[in-house]
Formats: sequence, C-alpha cells, structure tokens
Amino acid sequence: MDTIFQVAQIKQVAQMLWKEGKQKKVWAFYAPMGAGKTTLIHALCDELGVKDAVGSPTFAIINEYQSDETGMIYHMDWYRLKNEEEAQRAGVEDCLYSGNLCLVEWPENAQGILPADIFAIHIEVLDANTRRVYTDPEAV
Repeated sequence: MDTIFQVAQIKQVAQMLWKEGKQKKVWAFYAPMGAGKTTLIHALCDELGVKDAVGSPTFAIINEYQSDETGMIYHMDWYRLKNEEEAQRAGVEDCLYSGNLCLVEWPENAQGILPADIFAIHIEVLDANTRRVYTDPEAV
C-alpha cells in the first residue's frame, strides 16, 4: 500500500491497512513526532470495535484494549525507551509474543526485539493536513 491522504480521511486509511495487514500480529508504525501514529491507531481501533478510550501510552508504555474482532490489543509506545534492555524490563516481549495484536509506536527504539514477521507502516508528513502512508513489502 502506498497512498497520499488528507488527515480527515484517516478512517479510510485504517480500513485499507486492516485489509492488507490483518494476518500480522505485530504492527510497527514508523513516523516522526506529530505525524499521526496515535491518531491512525485510534482509527484502527475504532475499525476493530474497541470501546475503551484509546490514547497514547507514552508514559505507561503499554495500553491494553479489548476488541470485538481481534480480542486483546496491545498498544505500545516505545518513545521513552532507550534500548532493547529497557524494553525487555518494561515487559514488551510478553506482549509481542502473546499472539495478540500489537501496535507499536517508535519501534526503532528497540528494533532488535521485534519478531521477524511484522507489518511495517511508514507515515510521512507532506504538509499540515496531508500524509503519505506506505507499508514495507519486505516486512509483509
């Protein structure tokens, strides 16, 4: 998938991503600060029937949501993690290898603990209201 979209079209982008990547259990979101990672994850959780409040787990590192479609979802934000050792101490590996859907923001901060079979999603900021999202065919 490679598409340019307006921020207002985020729901449609979440639907397209789910169709493409639903067979993957770990989704890694690569994007700069403010690109819309959490917003896209919120739209995806809406698509999956999550009733819980979806927000950034920047300080908690891991949020858990219940989905009507997928069961448990782990939403992780690794922004504050300095390395893989910190990620392991935070318990992220238990989530990554649980068999549940894991949505990871800032995966580059502990890249080495990610399973090989991830769904890599890249978001580029084109302007204040326009984004490009593409998936990494090597990781699909």
